[in-house]
Amino acid sequence: MKLCVVLPALAVLIMPAFAADYDRARESMVETQLLSPGRDISDPKTIQAMSKVPRHEFVPQKYLDQAYGDHPLPIGFGQTISQPYIVALMTQLLELKGEEQERVLEIGTGSGYQAAVLAEVTKQVYTVEVVPQLQKEAAERLKRLGYDKVKTARLDGYYGWEEHAPFDAIIVTAAADHVPPPLIRQLKDGGRLVIPVGPQGAIQTLWLIKKQGEQLKWINRGPVRFVPLVRQPE
Repeated sequence: MKLCVVLPALAVLIMPAFAADYDRARESMVETQLLSPGRDISDPKTIQAMSKVPRHEFVPQKYLDQAYGDHPLPIGFGQTISQPYIVALMTQLLELKGEEQERVLEIGTGSGYQAAVLAEVTKQVYTVEVVPQLQKEAAERLKRLGYDKVKTARLDGYYGWEEHAPFDAIIVTAAADHVPPPLIRQLKDGGRLVIPVGPQGAIQTLWLIKKQGEQLKWINRGPVRFVPLVRQPE
């Protein structure tokens, strides 16, 4: 369940269908979108992950020529795969170290792209998706691409994944109108939550929330526009 950032778009990359061309398109994506002036992607682990994960494997067939473009793409069910810059930014904000016991939870698996990027950065990745078909397809896709250690489930992301809590970091890839209290409870002391908050269909705010004992430190990371967080029907 994903989004687009409110930033000027760069030129769309048109991709030929050969593997080498996908590789070149991905390299160009990193150079022109993530490392360009004004875009503050500097974490080496994040850059390496974005350089490695084959984004074209996570977009619908009819959008393959735009897979590395500087914008989100529809994946069905009213959801999108995020703009590459936003995937990189949110990953970087999690401040992952890649340690053996580090755990990160993603709310909104979508096509599985963000989970794959996280899996290149750290060891234990958990991801939940409420839309049954998206969850099933993403789980199969992640396994096929070698990300078989990513744990997936069909759950209402508002409630996190209590079974595997606490988490060092939680990333929410859809906009909520408030921060779900269960996600705060499932953060470790010192944990980080990255979440867009705001009204549906309008400009929202991307927040980095750091848990420090009983206190929360809120850091505004700017305006974004995401699809709304989908909930499990009553």
